[in-house]
Amino acid sequence: MAVEKRTAPRADDLSDSSTVAVIGAGLIGSAWAHVFARAGWHVQVWDPSAAQREAVLPRVQQSLRDGAAYGLVADADAATSRVHVVDSIAAAVAGADYVQESGPEHLDTKIAVFAQLDALAAPATVLASSTSALVASRFTEQLPGRARCLVAHPVNPPHLVPVVEVCGAPWTDPAVKTRAMDILRRVGQVPIDVRREVDGFVLNRLQVALLTEAFRLVQGGVVSPQDLDHTIADGLGLRWALMGPFETIELNAPGGMADYCRRYVDWFRRYLADPPTPAVWTDAAWQQAVAAWGRTPTPEQIASRSRRRDRRLAALVAHKRDQSADEAASSSPPSNAEDPS
Repeated sequence: MAVEKRTAPRADDLSDSSTVAVIGAGLIGSAWAHVFARAGWHVQVWDPSAAQREAVLPRVQQSLRDGAAYGLVADADAATSRVHVVDSIAAAVAGADYVQESGPEHLDTKIAVFAQLDALAAPATVLASSTSALVASRFTEQLPGRARCLVAHPVNPPHLVPVVEVCGAPWTDPAVKTRAMDILRRVGQVPIDVRREVDGFVLNRLQVALLTEAFRLVQGGVVSPQDLDHTIADGLGLRWALMGPFETIELNAPGGMADYCRRYVDWFRRYLADPPTPAVWTDAAWQQAVAAWGRTPTPEQIASRSRRRDRRLAALVAHKRDQSADEAASSSPPSNAEDPS
């Protein structure tokens, strides 16, 4: 049966009854379905794998119920009812205001999928990819509708870690990028404007810098992998859960960021005179660090620990939300305050 196209609405026409197409029903696609369903959107999910299509709805339902237990989802059953698994990519994009593709990190696959999306979706529909390793110019250049394509790279798991890196190709229409970021804010995410294409975007470049130094310290016998993890989880990570590196150093010196830099710049320069090199990531070197870690968990153990991680993240997200609400309330003037004018 032919699928009828319709023109997607403008950003200011979007409402909680808007429709998103989620292309790819793995862990990231399932989390995106959770995000949009939680926000009141209708979700149309498609995956080329029948097994994934069968598994996605129970997975989303469970994650919504888990979120509800922490007060992060108002009505898990109602949200689940807004998720519909469809049997074709055409059915997924029919009437969609926004498309979030979360397929494999293979360039040829991205090119093929985006060609289908561009041909089938309404002309004004935003086409976004969750890719973490491919900039949009690599898979959209030949598309007639390339101006409405971009990357919206989430952090795993997207329904609990809200940052999304939004990065267009050189030909992406700025209005499309603005619209995508507006949509992401309205469904509870925190979009970050990546102003130009760069390999790895922002988050992965920061992550690889930390990982490379972590591996170097372990390989050099400075610290065990376990104690390295404690340094982050029970040290830097506690602050980073509340603020980024710039605000962190601003609060670490009485005179703020400039004072901090003046105090420590000599050591920073000494460190950068001996930076990590690609040798950290030779096979023998990274295998040394893996051996020092000493764990070989099964896929089932990984899944179980991931669920535990998600529960702890949900509790942290709920705490941060409550603290933000308390801070906003305490900073608001009393309702009977005199008019300052």
